[in-house]
Amino acid sequence: MTDHGVIDIDPPENPGNSTGGCPIAHGAHTSTASSTMDFWPEALNLDILHQHDAKVNPMGPDFDYRQEVKTLDFDSLKQDLRELMTDSQAWWPADWGHYGGLMIRMAWHAAGTYRVADGRGGGGTGNQRFAPLNSWPDNVNLDKARRLLWPVKKKYGNKISWADLIILAGTMAYESMGLPMYGFGYGRVDIWHPEKDTYWGSERKWLSGADRYDADGDRESLDNPLAAVVMGLIYVNPEGVNGQPDPLKTAEDIRVTFGRMAMNDEETAALTVGGHTVGKAHGNGNPDELGREPEAAPVQEAGFGWMNHTSRGIGNDTVTSGIEGAWTTEPTKWDNGYLNLLLNHDWHLVRSPAGAQQWEPVDLPDELKPVDSEDPSVRRNPVMTDADMAMKMDPGFRQICERFAADFDYFSDTFARAWFKLTHRDMGPKARYLGPDVPDEDLIWMDPVPAGSTSYDIDTVKAKIADSGLSIGQMVATAWDSARTYRQSDMRGGANGARIRLAPQKGWAGNEPERLSKALEVYEAIAAETGASVADVIVLAGGVGIEQAAKAAGHDVSVPFLPGRGDATDDQTDAESFSWLEPLHDGYRNWLKDDYVVSAEEMMLDRTQLMGLTAPQMVALVGGMRVLGTNHGGSKHGVFTEREGQLTNDFFVNLTDMAYTWAPAGDGTYEVRDRGTGAVRWTASRLDLIFGSNSVLRSYAEVYAQDDNEAKFVEDFVAAWAQVMNADRFDLE
Repeated sequence: MTDHGVIDIDPPENPGNSTGGCPIAHGAHTSTASSTMDFWPEALNLDILHQHDAKVNPMGPDFDYRQEVKTLDFDSLKQDLRELMTDSQAWWPADWGHYGGLMIRMAWHAAGTYRVADGRGGGGTGNQRFAPLNSWPDNVNLDKARRLLWPVKKKYGNKISWADLIILAGTMAYESMGLPMYGFGYGRVDIWHPEKDTYWGSERKWLSGADRYDADGDRESLDNPLAAVVMGLIYVNPEGVNGQPDPLKTAEDIRVTFGRMAMNDEETAALTVGGHTVGKAHGNGNPDELGREPEAAPVQEAGFGWMNHTSRGIGNDTVTSGIEGAWTTEPTKWDNGYLNLLLNHDWHLVRSPAGAQQWEPVDLPDELKPVDSEDPSVRRNPVMTDADMAMKMDPGFRQICERFAADFDYFSDTFARAWFKLTHRDMGPKARYLGPDVPDEDLIWMDPVPAGSTSYDIDTVKAKIADSGLSIGQMVATAWDSARTYRQSDMRGGANGARIRLAPQKGWAGNEPERLSKALEVYEAIAAETGASVADVIVLAGGVGIEQAAKAAGHDVSVPFLPGRGDATDDQTDAESFSWLEPLHDGYRNWLKDDYVVSAEEMMLDRTQLMGLTAPQMVALVGGMRVLGTNHGGSKHGVFTEREGQLTNDFFVNLTDMAYTWAPAGDGTYEVRDRGTGAVRWTASRLDLIFGSNSVLRSYAEVYAQDDNEAKFVEDFVAAWAQVMNADRFDLE
């Protein structure tokens, strides 16, 4: 379908024969079948913590792509991609004999799903190969682009991931048409199963309207963490808000959507202009002739979707977006033709052959019209979408575009940098970039962190921390708050850089600024005396607190510690961008900033997945954090122990003890009462009791409550703690 249609995404009824003597329960073992858990729709679903199991990875546990890609013949791969661009195939011919526009759209739509609110989306995992993205209405015919790339992937095999190849193909497409590459970083590791942790919206129909807005007409009210305006689009509706052309309203959508991709107005304008400087849109046909998307297509389509078996359906008769035409006079050349046409000519609304609303020029001279993509003897009108017209009619975007039009070199450099940011934003710090084309420049959106010292005496630092007068709870909570910002979705946040001492983090309510400032004052003095970074002192202090707590409970443990973290500066920190990492809840410290529609336990699962933790690790960490006295604000909810400050399994022992009953306290909290006397022994939140009420979480809690597993609990807690503290140590790769 075109991007102005509506597609129902509810699965169709099983067309197979489900009666008679067949011994198979049709559909019962498929991913689209109803689950037995559907009987309990309010039950906590832990699947978000169980995805990407090693069993789905065909490469085996010993394969390390980030090491394998270092052996790639980078120059040969890039040359093969250059040659692919002009090697037109009869089964899917290239427009004007050049696949550049198609490859750019594929890479753009892979990277463009990124959103800064939760760091999810983006091109870093090759997720475009799987549903729902492989069947997204805005991704029509990108299955053909990936199939065109298959011979290259087949040739280089394990040395290049699909994730890297998809993004590189778009970058090489631009280079082949004349745009100098700013840089490229390899190292994106493929996933092998659809991601289930990304919330794309609540709509049950593709392209179905503005269900994700809190207030009519207020485009800023787009639900977080979403960036696209409706289900099934990568960005905005090219025909206008809700399909109604109005460039000024569309400009509002563009700012919100691209802003939620961490782009400012200049980057947004550059990406819009540069994205439409090459290639074309396809809408020269009847969209009703298209078959189902890849996930719903019959098996004989061999994984293809949107096939047209009624009319030609390829070449200049392709239907993709429904809009038809090129934006520039020379669509396979990197030039300033887009802005020359947009700014210097009048445009009016027309309908494409597929029925989409698009803008075409008024009385444009024939020599400025692009030739037909297959017949160079015929010239066609160029087109603009409503988003393109927004660049002309919105005053802010217009000013930027006029600057680009007056200075082509400036525009080219701005676009190349914005493209690099678009395609690398979810890769994390530059330390993760591999290959010969990594730029030397450190860009602020990469969250740069200077190297820290490893030459100081760790035992001396630990001794000073132990003598500092800080409590175990203060030491552990500060280290946790520093590290918990890490999210594996885009490898941002974490303890490295000690940004907890900088704006905006030092003022976050979740970090208890008053308590934090006292701890930081101590740590900064120790760092100055010993030569350690503040970042290392923060993490080391958390380990000191845990070791002290374990020893008090009769366990001698050593918390793993890797020195070398650096201290970032304000100049190296994009405060506005980091504001998206502010925690609004933390189940590990039993804190919720406000009441939300989503339950506290569901938010804890989301945070746990972002930190890269499993369900058992979550259980171990929560149980340990409770007894260590790390609750936000000193709350006693869930502190099921008489030995606070000792690393014991008391949380689990008392949670599972049938000597106690639980009852609501009337204020959203709960009382844990002695079954015999009725006396209140402890208080609790939902986040405490869920570990005893949910059957899966209780099974883990019972393991740690066993008489023979106290030592195992301590070991598991320490291991999970070390993982959180070191999650962002990309400098060690």
